[in-house]
Amino acid sequence: MTTSELAGLKVVAVHAHPDDEAIWTGGLLCDLARRGAQVTVVTCTLGEEGETIGPDLQYLTVDHADQLGGYRIQELAEAQRILGVQHRFLGGAGRFRDSGMEGSPAHADLRAFVNAGSASVDALDEILQEIQPQLIVTYGPDGGYGHPDHIAAHKIVHAAKYTPQRILWCVTSKPMIHTGSAAITAPAGWRTAPGEIACVDTWDVAHPLSPEVFDAKIQAMRAHATQVWIADGRPHPLGAGSARAIVEDVEAAPVVWALSNLIAQPLTPVEYYQLGAGEPLPDGANDVTAGLVV
Repeated sequence: MTTSELAGLKVVAVHAHPDDEAIWTGGLLCDLARRGAQVTVVTCTLGEEGETIGPDLQYLTVDHADQLGGYRIQELAEAQRILGVQHRFLGGAGRFRDSGMEGSPAHADLRAFVNAGSASVDALDEILQEIQPQLIVTYGPDGGYGHPDHIAAHKIVHAAKYTPQRILWCVTSKPMIHTGSAAITAPAGWRTAPGEIACVDTWDVAHPLSPEVFDAKIQAMRAHATQVWIADGRPHPLGAGSARAIVEDVEAAPVVWALSNLIAQPLTPVEYYQLGAGEPLPDGANDVTAGLVV
C-alpha cells in the first residue's frame, strides 16, 4: 500500500553495481517509496566483471563476449520496477567500468571506476544538486566487504560538494548472519560459511520491513538472475536447476540465497545501517527517516 507519509522526502542510494541496490538496501528503498518518498538509485557501473549463475548466459562474461554489463541493464530495470524507485547511471550507462576485485587486471582499464578520479565525483554532484536529497545511502569506508568499486562509491558520496541532512551506510549484521547460517542446511553443491561474509557487530538503526516490502526485496533480488539464486526450490531461470535449503528456524532464516560463489546466506526482514555523517538518529529509532526535516 502506498501512502503520502513521507511526501517531500528525497532519497538517493549510491551503489557500485547492478544487484547491490536490491541486496543491500532493497527493503529500505521500497519501504520509503511506498511511504511517499522520491527514491533514486544511482548505479556507478554495469557490473561487467561479474560472473554468471547457470549455463545459459555463461559466455557473456568478460573472458568471452564481454556483454554481461549490457545484459545486466535489463535485470536492473526490472528490479527498480519491483522496488518502485527511480534510477540513474552515474554519468550515463557505461561511463565508468566495473573495476573487479582487488588485484584484478580490470583495474588497468582507464575507464575502471577506481580510476575515475574527480570525474565520478562531479557526475554524482550533478545528480545530487538536481535532486537535492535529504538522505543519501551508500556503503561504509570498507565498501561493506572490501570491493574496490564499493569503496569508490563511498568515497565519491563523501567527496561530493552537496551535503545532505544524513548519510547512512548499509551494513550486514554479524548476529543475523551467524544465527541464520546455523539454522541452514545448504542445498547440494552449496555451503554455509558465515566466517567469509563481511559483517559488523554494531549499527545505529535496524530498519524493519513489512511482509509486502520484504517480498518486494526478494523479487528484486530474484530479478538479478545472473548474480542471485534464491534457494526456495524454484528452477533458476538461467538453467542452473533448482535448489532448496533446509531451514530449522524460519525466523532466523526465512529466505536463503547465494551469489555465484554458492555460499548460502540468510535473508531476514530487517536491514541494518550505520550513521555515516550528518543528523544523528534519535535514540531508539528504528526508522532511518527519524529526525529528518522535509
